[in-house]
Amino acid sequence: MERPKQQALLFLLGAVLIGAVLGYSADHLMQRHPHNWADRTTMYDDIGLTPAQRTESDSIWDATNCQLSLVYGPVRPVLDSIRDEGGRKFRALLTPDQLSKFQARLQADSTRRARLDSTRRARGDSTRHGRQSNSRQDACKK
Repeated sequence: MERPKQQALLFLLGAVLIGAVLGYSADHLMQRHPHNWADRTTMYDDIGLTPAQRTESDSIWDATNCQLSLVYGPVRPVLDSIRDEGGRKFRALLTPDQLSKFQARLQADSTRRARLDSTRRARGDSTRHGRQSNSRQDACKK
């Protein structure tokens, strides 16, 4: 293969990988639900916040999450379609064997997440994907 073609292919592969990483990161950062309160409590315990500091910190983080939801809401469909298109292009790049391995990996990840969710429900955790489902979410709607 000629050097310019190799460079173009490497550039395209790099763009797809960067797009996948950015898409995953954006999705992770822009979850539709507030963060897991248990993680927040653990952080507060680790750094030794007082009850007053915890209350104020919760207010700060909740307000920040509401603002982020408002900003990301309109662009979420665009990001989803970009991520979907990148996934289609990536799958088209794979050989049939690679595609079956990739799909098996996705299925294993999905199974793992479902198992974690069922474990949380069995513990009586009322969260979805480890995220609280309570009146704090309603604060964004006011």
